[in-house]
Amino acid sequence: MTRKTALVIAPGRGTYNKEELGYFRRYHADKAGLVADFDAARSALGQETISALDGAERFSVSKYSRGDNASGLIHACAYADFLSIDRDAYDIVAVTGNSMGWYIALACAGALSAAGGFHVVNTMGTLMQDAMIGGQMLYPFVDEAWVEIPGQRDALLALAGDIEGLYVSINLGGMIVYAGDEAALKEAESRLAPMQERFPMRLANHAGFHSPLQTPVSAKGKAALSPDMFLSPNVPLIDGRGHVWMPPAVDAKALWDYTLGHQVVEPYDFTKAVQNGVHEFAPDVLIVLGPGKTLGGAVAQSLIDCGWQGMASKSDFAALQASHPVVLSMGMEEQRGRVSRANSS
Repeated sequence: MTRKTALVIAPGRGTYNKEELGYFRRYHADKAGLVADFDAARSALGQETISALDGAERFSVSKYSRGDNASGLIHACAYADFLSIDRDAYDIVAVTGNSMGWYIALACAGALSAAGGFHVVNTMGTLMQDAMIGGQMLYPFVDEAWVEIPGQRDALLALAGDIEGLYVSINLGGMIVYAGDEAALKEAESRLAPMQERFPMRLANHAGFHSPLQTPVSAKGKAALSPDMFLSPNVPLIDGRGHVWMPPAVDAKALWDYTLGHQVVEPYDFTKAVQNGVHEFAPDVLIVLGPGKTLGGAVAQSLIDCGWQGMASKSDFAALQASHPVVLSMGMEEQRGRVSRANSS
C-alpha cells in the first residue's frame, strides 16, 4: 500500500466542549501511561488532573474554558491523537497548529519531548489565565457559502488600526480574531454589524492572545521555560508566520525565542500556515487532530482563499470531500476511522 503524504494540524483553545467530554478516555484507553505522566505534572502543581477533567460527569463552560484547564486537556487529547495516526498509511511531511496548537505541534514534531510539550502548554495556559489580560472576539469576512465578501477583509483589518487597544490576533481562514482590552472590544462590537446570528462573537475565558497585551506573559514564560527544553524537530514545522522550520538546520534557541516571544505578542497567521503547508509540501491530505471539529472549517476556508485544487466556495469543498476527502478531522468519528491505527480505539 502506498502511503499518503499528510500535513498535520493541531487545534487551539476552544475545541474541547460539552460533546468532547470523555474524549481521551473514549479514544485513548491504550495510553494510560501518557495521561498518568500528565496527571502527575498537574498534581504536583495542585491542579486538577487531566483524567479527572476528562472523566467528569458534567461539563461547564466556566471551568473547561479556563486556560489552566483547557490548555493541558486539549494538548493531551491532540498529542494522543497524533500518536494514533496510522504511519503505515500516512507519511507526515509537516506539522502546524492554530494558536495554542503551535505548542502541540512542537511536541508532535519532536521539538519538545512529550513531557516538555505538556509542560510548555500547561505553563503558558496557566500564566495567561492568571494574568487574564484583555479578551478575544471573532468576526467573519466570508458569507455562509465561504465566499469572501468584497472589501470586508480590508475593512476588518483597518478597524484594528482605527481603535486604540484593538489588535488583529489571528487570521483564521474566513475570520479575523481580534484581541483587545474591554473598551476596545466594546467599541469594535458597536461598529460591527451582526452577522449570521452569531457574530461578533466574544470568546469565553480567552485573554488577548497574540498581541502586545501579552508582553508580561511572554516575559514570565521565558523566565519559567528553559531554552534547553527545545530540540531541533524531526519533522518540518510551520509557525504562525507561515515560516517553515526545516530540520536538521533548526536553531533550537531561536525556536524557543519565537515560541515565547513573537508567537505570544504578534499576530498568528493560521491561514498562511495552512497555505504555505500545502504549497511547500503538496500533501495528499490534511489531518486535523482532535478534540473537536470546529477547526476543519477554518482549514477549508484557508484552502478556498488560495484556490487550492480549484476550490472557490463551501460547495466546492463539500464536493471534493465527497469524492476524495482531503481534510480529515480526527474529532469526527467517520473521518477518524480513516486516520487512526486499527489497534487504537
